[in-house]
Amino acid sequence: MRVLILNHDDVIASLPPATCAEGMASILAAHARGEAYMPLRSMMMPPAAAGFMGLMPAWRDGRYGHRAAFALKAICVMPANPARGLDAHQGTVTLFDGDTGVPTAILDASAITAIRTAAVTAVATRLLARPGASVLAIIGAGVQARTHIDALLRVRGFESVRVYAPTEAHARAVVEDAAAARPAGIEFRVCESAQDVVRGADVVVTATSSREPVLEREWVGAGAHINAVGASTPAARELDTDTVAASALFCDSRESLRNEAGEFQLAVREGKIAGDDHIRAELGEVLAGLLPGRQDDAELTVFRSLGLAVEDLAAAEEAVTAARGRGLGREIEL
Repeated sequence: MRVLILNHDDVIASLPPATCAEGMASILAAHARGEAYMPLRSMMMPPAAAGFMGLMPAWRDGRYGHRAAFALKAICVMPANPARGLDAHQGTVTLFDGDTGVPTAILDASAITAIRTAAVTAVATRLLARPGASVLAIIGAGVQARTHIDALLRVRGFESVRVYAPTEAHARAVVEDAAAARPAGIEFRVCESAQDVVRGADVVVTATSSREPVLEREWVGAGAHINAVGASTPAARELDTDTVAASALFCDSRESLRNEAGEFQLAVREGKIAGDDHIRAELGEVLAGLLPGRQDDAELTVFRSLGLAVEDLAAAEEAVTAARGRGLGREIEL
């Protein structure tokens, strides 16, 4: 059997943000309609290990305009990697033919994760942020900060982009690189604190691995939209529970939210929200027209992104199709 191998650069070249965002909207709506399936990701956390491993399988039905396919992402999350100059997420996404089970492609998971996470946030922001949103705030200065700036500038006409990170030099590097890649007319600046970056922002992205909230409710203005995309284990949280309680809450998966989102679990334990009843909708349900999105311009909306295996499947399929058309990657006999 012949398997296409796409390395990090091949994935980047084959998966432009706008194309990926279209694929994410399609797969999330398909999942909401029951056309794709995935279990909750399984996590292995050895006590003495330098990180942990997640396994994320998924399947897409072949009866609705796509070939049937299985996918498996095996990802290691290594918190010390950024200090080494490496992405904290390392692993592979493997695609399998949905009829025969034959492996068809193996892709770099770090690139898939970076692009598809920002693409899902772009879809959520397009759906949930107020029209005319002009100020974007980013908390964090890692890979996701960079991909989110790129993806979100494609769906809203932001006039100002602010970045905060505990290490100012990291935030400055993100700002300088983003400014150099964009035409004049957008203000890019570094803020001195998380409070400064959030106040007055129309759209906020938290892209951290924090175990304590990096955003507090009193900083956030009426009508803001928050994308919480970083911490994705019960021991970590980016938002305080007052923000969760005050928001119209959206997620990529209810199952993932209740099992993996620390701030959601804590808000339930503190009695500030009534569990699943506080969730307005999964993003796919809004896309499929099954449940409503934002109700008015004054509403505080939060999209809690945990990252889904069906997203990896769809992103990998998009990348493989484009790579084959452009002659990218390397085919090997397995």
